Amino acid sequence: MAERVFGERFGLAVEYARLLVTDGVVRGLIGPREAPRIWDRHLVNCAVMTEIIPIGASVVDVGSGAGLPGIVLAVARPDLSVTLVEPLARRTAFLSEAVTALGLESTVTVVRGRAEDVVDGPPAGADVVTARAVAPLDRLAGWCLPLARTGGRLLALKGSSAADEVAEHRAVIASLGGADPVLHACGVGVIDPPTTVVEIVKERDVVLPRPKPSSRAEAQGRGAGGKAGGRGSGRGRTRRG
Repeated sequence: MAERVFGERFGLAVEYARLLVTDGVVRGLIGPREAPRIWDRHLVNCAVMTEIIPIGASVVDVGSGAGLPGIVLAVARPDLSVTLVEPLARRTAFLSEAVTALGLESTVTVVRGRAEDVVDGPPAGADVVTARAVAPLDRLAGWCLPLARTGGRLLALKGSSAADEVAEHRAVIASLGGADPVLHACGVGVIDPPTTVVEIVKERDVVLPRPKPSSRAEAQGRGAGGKAGGRGSGRGRTRRG
């Protein structure tokens, strides 16, 4: 099954699987119970979504964690340019080490930060924004659609409740500039059950209000320079090719 999906890149996928079930488990990125099912539940589950990603696309993976699906996409599709966005330092350290170990430096960049922190800088205007097990669809659309170009797409890997989420959050998604969500079953005939992906095309830019700082933050900002202050979008960001 995995050889069919990864083709000539299967050896690289094997090396990534080894990193996940060793360092990934030791560093708390993958649960020890996940190791025996790393291929069907994680690697192949993510890799089959490449069938709906255009050739040569720029991809931003939000909340990349251990690199699922971002690193998997880069392994399966060397034509993609992938940016991994992850706020936690221990995870970005693993991601950067994995990118180097797998020789993916020319196609993969690691950015430390939250989606809402990096929206004003690189990466921006992606063809595809991906996310797996990050948040409910309404919040996910709010974080991810601003990172896509107009006409670009959010591809969210979801479980059996995907249709219910779409029905519940359709109005919110529209208000965020997204088209009506479309459900895809990826990997039919390859993996059982197929991977469920929710596709949301970004139809227009929407200016979202910035969260107001708390009264404590305002007081701290005035004390430091006479103005209310907050976190800068570039703070805590690391980039690595």
